[in-house]
Amino acid sequence: MSDNHTIVGSKIKGIRESKNLTIEQIAERSGLSAEQITSIENDQNLPSLGPLIKIARALGVRLGTFMDDNDALGPVVCRAADREQNSSISFSNGAASARKHMEYHPLAKEKAGRHMEPFIIDINPTEERDFQLSAHEGEEFIYVMSGEIEIDYGKEKYVLRQGDSIYYDSIVKHHVHGAPGQQARILALVYIPF
Repeated sequence: MSDNHTIVGSKIKGIRESKNLTIEQIAERSGLSAEQITSIENDQNLPSLGPLIKIARALGVRLGTFMDDNDALGPVVCRAADREQNSSISFSNGAASARKHMEYHPLAKEKAGRHMEPFIIDINPTEERDFQLSAHEGEEFIYVMSGEIEIDYGKEKYVLRQGDSIYYDSIVKHHVHGAPGQQARILALVYIPF
């Protein structure tokens, strides 16, 4: 990850260590392997949201804790100019060797106690078509700002273009990616009950 990216792995490691938990305990609580946890903590692999949500639950924190900078109690304003300069997060689509295809720009990382995670997400074209679907508790809303995306949802595939939106339960296995050869920008709201 480049210097302007939020270092999620080190935050996870810091929280785990502050709670005196071992990697093996987090693996057992989350259902992930100890190798996956180690890889994530060392910032070698930042997986999709599903595994991060499982780690957050295992640690007893909100997903947003991994991205928080401050703890503002009132409204949080995110200016467009600031968002472009602020850190972003790249998620891979599975294995550590998978190319990163999504840049997440958090819109409310300074808001304390939030239950929604709003993002602007830039989706880069990828030749990969065999995506690893993931599931987690909660709901997601996606609005396509530009480009064209595909969402594998259960056994269905949805194609969305600029101006289209979708709202779905995240407990069903899913994957969001650009249509073949397409770049896209989306607004995504992820709700995770805590």
